[in-house]
Amino acid sequence: MGGTDVTDGWDWRRGGETPAPARPPGAGVPSAGPPARPGSGYTPPAGPPPGASRPGVPYAGPAPPAGGSGATGASPWWSDALGDPWRDPAAPAAVVVPGVVAAGTEPEPVIDPDAPGRPSLRHLLLIPVITALLAGTLGGALGYAFAVRGGAGGGTVLGAEPVEPPALAQRKPESLAGVAGRVLPSVVTVRVSSLGGTSEGSGFIASADGHVITNDHVVAGSSGKASVVFNDGTTAPATVIGQDPESDIAVIKVNRTGLRPVEFGDSDGLAVGDPVLAIGSPLSLANTVTAGIVSALDRTMQAGEPGGPVRYYAAIQTDAAVNHGNSGGPLVDGAGRVVGVNSTIKSLVAEGQEAGNIGLAFAIPINQAKRVTQDIIGTGKARRTVIGAQVGGPGAGSNGGGVRLVAVEPSGPAADAGLKAGDVITKLNGRPMTEPTDLIALVRKFAPGSVVTVEFRRGGAQQNASVTLAADAK
Repeated sequence: MGGTDVTDGWDWRRGGETPAPARPPGAGVPSAGPPARPGSGYTPPAGPPPGASRPGVPYAGPAPPAGGSGATGASPWWSDALGDPWRDPAAPAAVVVPGVVAAGTEPEPVIDPDAPGRPSLRHLLLIPVITALLAGTLGGALGYAFAVRGGAGGGTVLGAEPVEPPALAQRKPESLAGVAGRVLPSVVTVRVSSLGGTSEGSGFIASADGHVITNDHVVAGSSGKASVVFNDGTTAPATVIGQDPESDIAVIKVNRTGLRPVEFGDSDGLAVGDPVLAIGSPLSLANTVTAGIVSALDRTMQAGEPGGPVRYYAAIQTDAAVNHGNSGGPLVDGAGRVVGVNSTIKSLVAEGQEAGNIGLAFAIPINQAKRVTQDIIGTGKARRTVIGAQVGGPGAGSNGGGVRLVAVEPSGPAADAGLKAGDVITKLNGRPMTEPTDLIALVRKFAPGSVVTVEFRRGGAQQNASVTLAADAK
């Protein structure tokens, strides 16, 4: 087979054409078959020209140009490369026939689906939405798990169905909470500096222009300067404009506008058992409210510190909790009206020890305190109401009850009513007299010019007299 071309039965005829003549070695299209083995004398046959087909297998590529096989521009691709008898079985599956690719016959570009690409706007929006949904689902699952674990789930319902709250819980204006809410903005804490340190008490706004009522013993010993802490915690300087040690009433002035004064009630209209509230700053605890009732009326008091003035007043007794620091604060009735000024407490502790509440507190009747306040604002001092007679010291009461007059001032109220020294006063406006303190305290409860009924005993006869009280000339 040395130098002879070998054919393999390839039919070069198309539609009755005659077979093409054999090519000399190396001529025409290069063979796609296996290379010649050295020393074998075998030369691979040349491949079929473009446009050729085998018997029974049509050619799927573009038709070859006119002019014969191997012309420039023919497609190099075969549609049945795997069935090519010229193909080396050991060669890769894809058969590429080198040649010049005609214009317009390039294969369509192929996009690798695994290649990274730029994300679209839709993808960018979907990512946070999906993340939020997943986070919400996870959070809900965890919340439910914790709720069940903590006893909030599991189908157990705690408590009964909600119902209408009781009337007291609705905090109507006439309730204790409603009253406290109206009065608290008018209550203040009073602080005064003196040589002995700083004293603290309570007070309440009596006028819109800044007058504040408090106790005399709260501001006693001051240099005339004080400070006031309001319900909202703000502070303002104040000036002591007047005080009356014997009635234990003092008035200070705050330079501030828009203040809300209290509403005054009628202390003479109180009855034992009426509900009351004590409001102030006990033990420096500002805005403290305690509740109680009127325990007694016209409880005559004689109070004062050693070496200081002696104070007399017919007090309102209450069991509302009152402690140090409540002094000067208001005692209000069930309608939120001020009926007294908290002033004194009774205690079982020994003298010199710190006293605390035991349910016995006393307030100056507001009718008396209001009158004294008006005197201080108008004239700088208060008038003292007197009957124009002197009574004995403690224990000078007569054996048959009543208070004996040891002296009667000429042209005084008692003398004008026909009373004489030695007469024993048994009642004043129906109130029994047992101690000299009773007569002094009850007389000072009334304003000068008031007319009171006096029952007295002269010898063995019981008599009555009407006395018009007057103001002390001092």
